[in-house]
Amino acid sequence: MEVLKHECGVVMLRLRKPISYYKEKYGSYAYGLSKLYLMMEKQHNRGQEAAGIGVVKLHSEPGHEYVYRERALGTGAITQIFGEGVMPLLESCRLESMSPEEAETEAPFIGEIYMGHLRYSTTGKSGLSYVHPFLRRNNWPSRNLLLCGNFNMTNTEEIFERIVERGQHPRIYADTVMLLEQLGYALDKENQRLYRKYRFALPEPALTHTIEERLDMSRVLESEAPGWDGGYVICGATGSGDMFAIRDPHGIRPAFYYEDEEIIAIASERPAIQTVLNVELDKITELTPGAAVIVQPDGTMDVKQILPEGKNERCSFERIYFSRGSDADIYNERKALGRILADDIISALPDKSIDNAVFSFIPNTAEVAFIGMVEGLEKHLDAEKRQQIAALAADNALTDDNLQQVMDRKLRIEKVAIKDIKLRTFISEGSTRDDLAAHVYDVTYGCVRPGIDSLVVIDDSIVRGTTLRQSILRILDRLNPRKIVIVSSAPQVRYPDYYGIDMSRMGEFIAFKAAMALLKDRGMDNIPEETYQACKAELEKPASEQVNCVKNIYAPFTDKEISAKIAELLRPTSTRAEVEIIYQTIDGLHKAVPNHPGDWYFSGNYPTPGGVRQVNRAFVNYYEGRTNAR
Repeated sequence: MEVLKHECGVVMLRLRKPISYYKEKYGSYAYGLSKLYLMMEKQHNRGQEAAGIGVVKLHSEPGHEYVYRERALGTGAITQIFGEGVMPLLESCRLESMSPEEAETEAPFIGEIYMGHLRYSTTGKSGLSYVHPFLRRNNWPSRNLLLCGNFNMTNTEEIFERIVERGQHPRIYADTVMLLEQLGYALDKENQRLYRKYRFALPEPALTHTIEERLDMSRVLESEAPGWDGGYVICGATGSGDMFAIRDPHGIRPAFYYEDEEIIAIASERPAIQTVLNVELDKITELTPGAAVIVQPDGTMDVKQILPEGKNERCSFERIYFSRGSDADIYNERKALGRILADDIISALPDKSIDNAVFSFIPNTAEVAFIGMVEGLEKHLDAEKRQQIAALAADNALTDDNLQQVMDRKLRIEKVAIKDIKLRTFISEGSTRDDLAAHVYDVTYGCVRPGIDSLVVIDDSIVRGTTLRQSILRILDRLNPRKIVIVSSAPQVRYPDYYGIDMSRMGEFIAFKAAMALLKDRGMDNIPEETYQACKAELEKPASEQVNCVKNIYAPFTDKEISAKIAELLRPTSTRAEVEIIYQTIDGLHKAVPNHPGDWYFSGNYPTPGGVRQVNRAFVNYYEGRTNAR
């Protein structure tokens, strides 16, 4: 229902055979490029603001390009890059008519290493200069560096200070640029280490080739990664053929890899690899938190533990919302999220009557949770049927008619809400804009008995509640249900995220608004002021010593009290039906998604010191009226 802006997505490929091999076996020199395109499209859900690709050619002759990059802005960035940029260029040079030697040395965007990135900005910064991959140029191939990632650093200030103290001068104050400068500095040191080691033993160009062959990317990563605080998967490639992808120690951001004799593939989502390369699920490996896939120029791959693996904080919101539901485990988890809510849903129905209720979902992301919800409700209905049959048998009233009447009881499942069109709300203020927003969804008339049936609709998450208030509740009320029950398969989002999801402004969350309203209603106006002062005091401490003082805002209330206030805040004044909102519990979340316990946006338990510092700062910004501050 509410479109959250997604995290970034990454792809890296390394071809292990000569380019001529792919032409002979698959009919095209562009095999790697086509796989890159497909894997980016399969992860298009992760970034619709911009995209970029990079290619490293390992056999280019001097005087010819060997590191290629193409970037574009907008939701159609992938099509623009491939359809309007790269492929016409290859057609103009008649790629498929080239000899293997020509393709290997001269064809643009045909190489051995391929990098792709799909971007959604969580910093508010936009423009082509912020689009990955970033490129650090140098005359020596082994000092060139392509870099992209799915990450957000929570200690950008410290990283910036560390870089400046070295004498470096970043062009842009952005974590990507800072990491590029950091890793570039470490890469230079590694080059210099090898130069000093072999400079008197080898003449040029043998010295240069030896440096390229013996670069140790694990040393480069080990020198800089310990200073990073955040959630990340960072991918890089040098102009001489080294390639890496490193994951944060808590596993906050996802990464998977696959290798065979032809190709190495790394991606943010497992189904992208599984589908595009047509490989079995068990052949794809999750990258261990704190570890890096490192590929040498000869195609040799190793997985090295760069940082100690920390506490498991794999992101649960990935499973609820962001990642593609075609992943086998995610599909089952989303069903479980819906199934767990069945008892709470029945308790919310007038007289707990399933017979006088219609069940539906908000298209399209909640559909899998809806299937699980239906399974849970059917289990409950089956139990009721067994009890009815047992009672009839005990009363010697188990006739065919009575039995048939019991067996005819079924859940009434309808597609009530329909995403009609994406209207442009070009009018910025007033009731006319609200009226436009109300028509984003439409309803199916005739499936609800007016004044009799309750309407139960499940969504994957209710974060800000804007669409619910402006559109969903208004259009559902047109069906004149007795009661509207809105179900969220995710718990209440109470705290900002600082690791790559667009949930960074405290005052936008409907759960936060509800808690603040309850404090006012109950004469607890002292708590926000005390929390503000506590947050300011915490910010004077080192990040590693801070605690999340924003929890004080929610502490006086139960989850149900906050949910009831949310329903009150979101219910339009014109709505006739009673409205109740049911949220998933944090315990229910962990039962449904046991292997991804990261829940800081629900619980406030941030996995890194930088996250705690940022949430304290966010409340200070909110309280001081700096609503656009993060």
